[in-house]
Amino acid sequence: MDRAELAAFLRRRREELRPEDVGLGPGARRRAPGLRREEVAALAAMSTDYYTRLEQQRGPQPSEQMLAALARALRLTDDERDYLFQVAGRNAPSQAVTATHVAPALLRVLDRLSDTPALILSNLGEVLVQNRFAEALYGDKSGLTGLARSEIYRWFTDRGERRIYPEHDRDRQSRALVASLRAAHGSMGPRSRAGELVRVLTRESAEFAELWERHEVAKRFEDHKVLVHPQLGEIEVDCQALFTEDQSQALLVLTAPPRTEAFEKLQLLGVLGNEQFEDIR
Repeated sequence: MDRAELAAFLRRRREELRPEDVGLGPGARRRAPGLRREEVAALAAMSTDYYTRLEQQRGPQPSEQMLAALARALRLTDDERDYLFQVAGRNAPSQAVTATHVAPALLRVLDRLSDTPALILSNLGEVLVQNRFAEALYGDKSGLTGLARSEIYRWFTDRGERRIYPEHDRDRQSRALVASLRAAHGSMGPRSRAGELVRVLTRESAEFAELWERHEVAKRFEDHKVLVHPQLGEIEVDCQALFTEDQSQALLVLTAPPRTEAFEKLQLLGVLGNEQFEDIR
């Protein structure tokens, strides 16, 4: 671990960012350029003291999880992320870390979407990052681990996951999820995480096994859908997806026409927050 280079790299990347680059307000006048240490720590979900010690060459060797969080907080490119791992004395990021490193271009767009639900998904249906409106609508997915991080896995193993869709639309959603997994399986291969998902779900869900045999393939999201919130009821939304060049990640943005009932419900999500959502679910 090269403590001096790690500290210098973190400090330089932090100083080159502006609050608006990461979706923060300008706040009070700043004495120095860039983000504050406490802001980076908050974005990476770590203590300010821990991050400060890294910049002061006093911290312990960060784990892969910590490094991945720092790479996301500092909006690092793939090359910069790999360098961060190297100077921290870690091997090149594992396949799992690489797959969940959010594309900086998508993250910059998400940072600017502060008044409507928006989230970034992997091609396996894993929520990589979501804004507060998306948390209020879908629930906070940041604490999920393993296969449960995938919406596809949860859909076929936990019936409670289906409550966000009207009953009449659940069969279509099942087919859509399987079709998207087949597309990911085709590009990632049978020995990938997509292949593991297929093997596990084929064993655990007869519904999935039947749909998998249809060999349907699709990457598109529905342009218009109805979602069910436990307090606000049905919300009709338009769904727009922006994909990375390799199609491995997508920014999903949900909107409704102004002055409609659905628009007002989406605005209320920001007031209700996530706590009441979880209490009712």
